[in-house]
Amino acid sequence: MMLKKTACASAVAAALLVPLSQAQAADYQVDTEGQHAFVQFKISHLGMSYLLGSFKEFDGQFTYDEDDLDASSVEFEVKVDSLDSNHAERDRHILSDDFLNASEYPTATFTSTGFESTGDNEGVLTGDLMLHGETQEIEMPVTLIGEGDDPWGNYRAGFEGKTTLTLSDFGIDMSDFPEPMHELELYVTFEGIRQ
Repeated sequence: MMLKKTACASAVAAALLVPLSQAQAADYQVDTEGQHAFVQFKISHLGMSYLLGSFKEFDGQFTYDEDDLDASSVEFEVKVDSLDSNHAERDRHILSDDFLNASEYPTATFTSTGFESTGDNEGVLTGDLMLHGETQEIEMPVTLIGEGDDPWGNYRAGFEGKTTLTLSDFGIDMSDFPEPMHELELYVTFEGIRQ
């Protein structure tokens, strides 16, 4: 279930829309082919250690212009059954109807609704995360890592973002588990290629 949440991020990841614009905004495609994007999560295991994982299949686009941050936007879609926690049996359980129910809810999506700058190359991205059939507004602090020309004639911009999700907000019942497992930390980082 925690994985699905991270899928968001979409979420989220995608949340890396810190600087985007409308008038002179540039559209970017997230570089998943080059493996320069990641949707990852971290959740407590019984309050004794941590479980780390990621979603391997996702797609995203964003609009960005450092001169018009208010016009920033981002969209992400994550394939929930691409969850990988480095343990096949555990992955099957997380994807079952006990948690993420990937057969009924195969995708998680994030669509931004706003951005507020909090400093140089930093801000808070607001948007709707749909996970496990439930949609909730989330906030994700994001940072512009860098931008510029690459060696192959493209122009790129890269971002990272992190947020904490309460699983019950998305209809994922964690009541049988210790309280530290009720929340999941979602981390998204990616490069986009200007179109």
